[in-house]
Amino acid sequence: MRHWFRPDGEAVVGYVPAGGLWVVAGAPICPSAQLVPTVEAFEAAAARAGCQVCYFGAQTRLVEALAERRPMAQLLLGAQPVWDPRGWPAIVAGKASLRAQLARARNKGVAVTNLPASAVAAHPAVRRCLAEWLATRQLPPLHFLVEPDTLAVPQDRRVFLAWRGVAVVAYLVATPIPNRDGWLLEQVVRGHAAPNGTAELLIDGAMRALADVGAAYITLGVAPLSHRTTEIAHPQRLPVRAALSWAQAHGQRFYNFAGLEAFKAKLQPCAWEPVYLLSSEHNISLRTLYAVAGAFAGAPPPVFLAHALVRAAAQALTWGVRRLQAMALR
Repeated sequence: MRHWFRPDGEAVVGYVPAGGLWVVAGAPICPSAQLVPTVEAFEAAAARAGCQVCYFGAQTRLVEALAERRPMAQLLLGAQPVWDPRGWPAIVAGKASLRAQLARARNKGVAVTNLPASAVAAHPAVRRCLAEWLATRQLPPLHFLVEPDTLAVPQDRRVFLAWRGVAVVAYLVATPIPNRDGWLLEQVVRGHAAPNGTAELLIDGAMRALADVGAAYITLGVAPLSHRTTEIAHPQRLPVRAALSWAQAHGQRFYNFAGLEAFKAKLQPCAWEPVYLLSSEHNISLRTLYAVAGAFAGAPPPVFLAHALVRAAAQALTWGVRRLQAMALR
C-alpha cells in the first residue's frame, strides 16, 4: 500500500498502482467537509502520473460526496454487517445457537485476552496460528485490503488472543476506523487446535471490550457478492456482467463467499451497508476490474490464477493421499 498525503497534511489516501490505475482502499481519510477537495487533489496527482483512479470498498459517504461533483461509475460489490457493540449482550441473550457456540468453546477451556498488537506481533504462537491457517487456504495469499500478515504493521491495532491452557489457538485483529468511533474486526485466524466456537468467542470478547472503551460502531468487513443491502445495483455492460458472472461461478471453488456471508449474518448485525467500486469513467470497464484484480493479486491476474490452480491441485492431491492413508489404517 502506498500513501498520498495532501500538501497541507490534513488528509491521506491509501492506494495501490495497478494496470495504469491508482486503486484506492476505500476512501480518503480526512474530515467530511474536506472529502471533495481531497479527491480532486489526489486525482490531479494521479493524472500527472498518467493514471486514472478507482475507489474499491467505498461507502455511501463517498458516493454521496462525489455525486455532487460529477457522476461516477458504480459497481455494488456486496454488503458489510455493522453492530453497535453496546447492544451485543442483548444479541447473545436472544440467540440460543450463538450461546451454544460460546459455551462449546468455553467448555473446551478456551479463554480470551486482548493486548495492543505491538505486544504480540512477533509472538511465536501467533505466527504459528497464521501459518496453520494459511496452509488451509486454497488461494495463494492476497494483498491490498486482505493482506494476511496484518500484524506486520501493528500500529494502533488490538489483538484478541484465544488461549487453551497455555497455548494460543486463535486470534482476532481489530483495527480502528477513523472518524467513526469504530473498529473493523479485520481478521479471525484459527490454528489447528482451535475448537468449534472459538471464532464466536473471539468476536464476543472483542465486542464487549471495545464497547467498554467507547466504540459505537463495529463491522466485520464486506461480504462479497452479498445482496442483503436494499441498495439497487447499477446496470453494467455485457462484458463486465459476463466477467462478474464467471468470477461468481468459479470463485466459490477457491473462496466460500456464501459461507462467509452466512457466518456474519448469524451474528445478527444491526444493519448491512452497501460497499461499492467507484470509477472516474462513464461505465465500469474490464480495464478497471483487471486493475483491481491486480491490486489484490500483487501480480498480473493470469499469473496469480495459474499459481492458484497449481496450489489447489496440490492441496487436492495432499487431501486425497491422507484419505487413502486413513482408509488403509482402518
